Amino acid sequence: MNANAIIQSIEAEYLKDKDSIPTIHVGDTIKVGVRIQEGGKERVQPFEGTVIAMRHGGINKTITVRRIFQGVGVERVFLIHSPIVANIQVLRRGKVRRAKLYYLRDRVGKATRIKQRFDRPIDTVKTTKSKKKK
Repeated sequence: MNANAIIQSIEAEYLKDKDSIPTIHVGDTIKVGVRIQEGGKERVQPFEGTVIAMRHGGINKTITVRRIFQGVGVERVFLIHSPIVANIQVLRRGKVRRAKLYYLRDRVGKATRIKQRFDRPIDTVKTTKSKKKK
């Protein structure tokens, strides 16, 4: 076994199931559930925004999500396979022609809107196991 195969076998243990992660593209509007610990309690806080960048692959895959909050642009980078990310839900598909949408940082108001794409269906993540038919 070479070093690359050993690294891939170790990373495979920590990857989330493909069923729990929907197909995400740049330009999509998504809602990411982030686990937050306050005191002794743990809760899931949603962060909704537009995916402006995707990087890397495998266990290091990240997405950059941007939203406007109280007139200020907020960007967060999420490791998709991190235990901090509780769930990801695709709300809307966006029609874009770029891999990175950094130009949205310079735009204000309605200029930041992205057209909706209807040719890609929104994946529904299976949260419950289906019952077997007899």
